[in-house]
Amino acid sequence: MDLTLVLVIGVVAVALAFDYTNGFHDAANAIATSVSTRALTPRAALFMAAAMNFLGAHLGTQVAATVGKGIIDAPKGVHGLVIVVSALVGAISWNLITWYFGLPSSSSHALIGGLVGSALASSSVVHWDGVIEKVVIPMVLSPLIGFVLAAIVMIGILWGFRRSQPAKTNRGFRHAQTVSAAAMALGHGLQDAQKTMGVIFLALVVGGFQHEGDPIPQWVILSAAAAISLGTYAGGWRIMRTLGRRIIALTPPQGFAAEAAAASVLYTAAIGFGAPISTTHTVTSAIMGVGATKRLSAVRWGVAGNIVMGWILTIPAAAAVAAVCYFAVHWLVE
Repeated sequence: MDLTLVLVIGVVAVALAFDYTNGFHDAANAIATSVSTRALTPRAALFMAAAMNFLGAHLGTQVAATVGKGIIDAPKGVHGLVIVVSALVGAISWNLITWYFGLPSSSSHALIGGLVGSALASSSVVHWDGVIEKVVIPMVLSPLIGFVLAAIVMIGILWGFRRSQPAKTNRGFRHAQTVSAAAMALGHGLQDAQKTMGVIFLALVVGGFQHEGDPIPQWVILSAAAAISLGTYAGGWRIMRTLGRRIIALTPPQGFAAEAAAASVLYTAAIGFGAPISTTHTVTSAIMGVGATKRLSAVRWGVAGNIVMGWILTIPAAAAVAAVCYFAVHWLVE
């Protein structure tokens, strides 16, 4: 069998493994608040999130185009495929490290970091304008917007239901959280499954099986959607505890406000700008935003600080692992 074909198959397999760890790692993004407020049981929440992830993956390909065409230029053939697989290994490694420590870092930025690290190690072209415009700026803005928007939604809820009985209000928002959690999971599929589609498409182009102007094949969309859904259903309990309880003890109205705000940011970034933003960053900052409307001390800022440190480290750490992987795989294959 031709070495290029073998490597393409290998890259697709590793990309789907990354997609699975993405779902596993980020399951908490969509459901932690609903589970912590007891709006949904853990298993029901995971099933709902997996189904909505699958549907969300079919809503567009703008983010996939950014990842597949706008971050690096990988050379055609075996060398280019080594770059892509090294990027994936770097991203998977960082996902597993942060999952083990229960740190809600960004799978999206791990993947971008992996692509940049392996490209730099191989002296390939990195589109720094694309990285800054589509990754760095949205990386900074999306948490800020999520924080402010969630705070605004929460203030609106507090004002609108100021005369309602707390028990009745909580009961109603537990039902509303089913909808907001589903919206969040749909946005997660829309954002994160597309990143894997983009990497697989990049591998197909580098391997000579697709042209850059071609649409993403349907089998790529279906396989990426299935992989992230299966990973989501497997769950990420360590991170769920961090998001659902360690940052702030959430009430149903707070959970609804955080999910609704985060989902809005995800849809706007994906459909409006094709920007691969972090669902983790967005929902975590939204949770902090609703907590801050109660009082600043309600948010456990020490935990939040550890999470922010994880955000800062993600891209360079994944890039470093990917660079090491590139040299190892390059030595073995070429």
